[in-house]
Amino acid sequence: MFTIHPTAIVDDGAQIGEGSRIWHWVHVSGGASIGRDCSLGQNVYVGNDVVIGNNVKIQNNVSVYDAVRLEDDVFCGPSMVFTNVYNPRSAVNRKAEYRPTLVRRGATLGANCTVVCGVTIGEHAFVGAGAVINKDVPDYALMVGVPARRIGWMSENGTRLKGLGRVSDTAGGTYEITEETCRRL
Repeated sequence: MFTIHPTAIVDDGAQIGEGSRIWHWVHVSGGASIGRDCSLGQNVYVGNDVVIGNNVKIQNNVSVYDAVRLEDDVFCGPSMVFTNVYNPRSAVNRKAEYRPTLVRRGATLGANCTVVCGVTIGEHAFVGAGAVINKDVPDYALMVGVPARRIGWMSENGTRLKGLGRVSDTAGGTYEITEETCRRL
């Protein structure tokens, strides 16, 4: 069973997983696939060609447009933005030119950040509030700024990792960190 608020619109054909909650003024298009235990906050829009994994949290005022894929455990902060056309013009139809965006498992997208279409955001990456992502993001990367740049690494439990070599987080996870990569051991 899933929960849909009376003000929400869920078009016929949409797939919604067990335990998911769809709140006030949400619109889910008919071709969308939403996994189990997801939460879609107030005023969320989900397009037709969208796949949302399990345990995804999408906060208020987020539009998940066609060609966006969110893997399991992704967090989308309030009013963050996805795009799907790289060079939009009102008078030019570019629906055949949508660029796919992939947000990998466990990634966090902070409030008011923007994800320019055609990128992949790595597993457990952390995009700070207001950042603009215009290129691929490595796993575990901490990204901030406009355009976003990597300023460090984040653990799977959301704590900042410091140092190089073998580093532990506050929950006991161990990571191998170099200047350019971070991986969980």
